[in-house]
Amino acid sequence: MIAQQNIETMDGYGVKKIVTNCPHVFNTLKNEYPDLGGNYEVIHGTQLVADLVRAGRIQLTETVDEALAYHDPCYLGRTNGEFEAPRFLLKVIPGLKVHEADLHRERSMCCGAGGGRMWLEEDLGTRINQLRFSQLKESGATDVAVACPYCFSMLSDAQNETGHEDAKTWDVIELVGRALG
Repeated sequence: MIAQQNIETMDGYGVKKIVTNCPHVFNTLKNEYPDLGGNYEVIHGTQLVADLVRAGRIQLTETVDEALAYHDPCYLGRTNGEFEAPRFLLKVIPGLKVHEADLHRERSMCCGAGGGRMWLEEDLGTRINQLRFSQLKESGATDVAVACPYCFSMLSDAQNETGHEDAKTWDVIELVGRALG
């Protein structure tokens, strides 16, 4: 019912294209709304910014002296096949060093938020976000880049929970912003 109301509202405004930085929203609008009559061009924020960089409309000239591991969000990567836009942006940021975890791209591991672990208090075994952070850290970097607000929350929490309070989690778009001249 809410989706139908959203579609009516967006159609009433003549919406044709939707940009979202949340892979969960991206997936829902792109893959589920068409079944309900909501047919829009849906793009992820990293896709839009990558297109703007390629077209020369955005210049990345400032050095970002960071070394980090990129975590593939489930709903952007495995579910929707978008692996290149975030990596392209990370690659063209001057000074940035990107490490790949053993489990990346199609084989990436969930941070836990997509499975609802964000709202659970786990006290048996290792929390899934901590396990994923340790995998990313094994790549040689303690800082992490993500392209999903849920992954951002889960992995930054894991850094704090495991005693790595000095580590940072960055959104890819945030890093692009730092590189703008």
